[in-house]
Amino acid sequence: MTVRTNSLFLVLILCLFLKQGIAQTSMAMPIPAPPGLAAKSYLLIDYQTGKVIAEHNSGERLEPASLTKLMTAYLVSSEIKFRGLKPDAMVPVSHNAHKAIGSRTFLEPGSMVSVRDLMYGLIVQSGNDASIALAEHVGGSEEGFVSMMNQMAERLGMKDSNFTNSTGLPSPDHYTTARDMAVLARAVIRDHPNHYKLYSVKEFTYNEITQKNRNTLLLRDPTVDGIKTGHTESAGYCLVASAKRGDMRLISVLLGARNQQLRGTESLRALNYGFRFFETVKLASAEKKLGDVKVWGGAADSVSMAVAGDEFVTLPTGQSASIKREMHLSRDLVAPIVKGQELGMLKVMLEDELLTELPIVATQGMERGGFITRTMDTFKRFLD
Repeated sequence: MTVRTNSLFLVLILCLFLKQGIAQTSMAMPIPAPPGLAAKSYLLIDYQTGKVIAEHNSGERLEPASLTKLMTAYLVSSEIKFRGLKPDAMVPVSHNAHKAIGSRTFLEPGSMVSVRDLMYGLIVQSGNDASIALAEHVGGSEEGFVSMMNQMAERLGMKDSNFTNSTGLPSPDHYTTARDMAVLARAVIRDHPNHYKLYSVKEFTYNEITQKNRNTLLLRDPTVDGIKTGHTESAGYCLVASAKRGDMRLISVLLGARNQQLRGTESLRALNYGFRFFETVKLASAEKKLGDVKVWGGAADSVSMAVAGDEFVTLPTGQSASIKREMHLSRDLVAPIVKGQELGMLKVMLEDELLTELPIVATQGMERGGFITRTMDTFKRFLD
């Protein structure tokens, strides 16, 4: 071979090597199996998409213990948001609330306590007395409030839950599942973001008694910002935890751990697994325009477009680089166009797999053009 031929041969070999290297770096990496956690039941989901990342017996009906108070707090927050209950409103403490067994805020019978303080007592201290006081105030009685709890559970899609009290004290017909608790946790974070901040409060003092939040992950991991613990002898140790790292938020639900240390350690193992091997990917944004599309017979030549709403997906880390987007637009749009009118579809592909199809809509309206414009465009359409 000549020197030139040898050089070309080496270049060819180098190109093939680089091509093979690029193909290898874009290859989807294997993901280890989810960790087996020491609990009766657990579930790990992506908050944004609801995607299940890991689970074990997540549909098994179990006692929720004080995780019940997530529903109690959710209903009180809804009363504040939709029915005008004031955080400064004073609530009478009944003897029924005062004598509640288990964890307490140490409310005095006959005293008046603000809704705000009761919510801190309920969420931070897990006070059964605070829970009953709020239930009686909102529902007229704890029994009336329990009826509201079960109605709300049905509305939220908690298909395997039933509540018989506002506290989570053991009862044969008081049960939930890890899956339902994840549904409720998503609703708490999504629907009442201001009240969700209470779940990260590390301690609360009432009646000169300071109690620490039992969610030890708040001290162990700064990305954990909630949400609620639970424990009874029969239920074991339970924890619904949520953490946000970057743009990704995960929710873990763990029911029936053997001790307090395990429920924290195992919950953190689940969260770490999800954050390491998965990512939340924003496929499309309603605020980002996709360009303009031709409109016939309008006051202008084209109208701007975007997807109808934000869309997210949960993928193994690194796969987002392989996402492809294809726009399929109507080629014969005629004015008038109304804002929000569907103009086509955006197909989102992961290699050869269709992830989703999203409607593309007009971001603005457009009126019909004048007679001359419409006439000329009718002729152009005929020739097009």
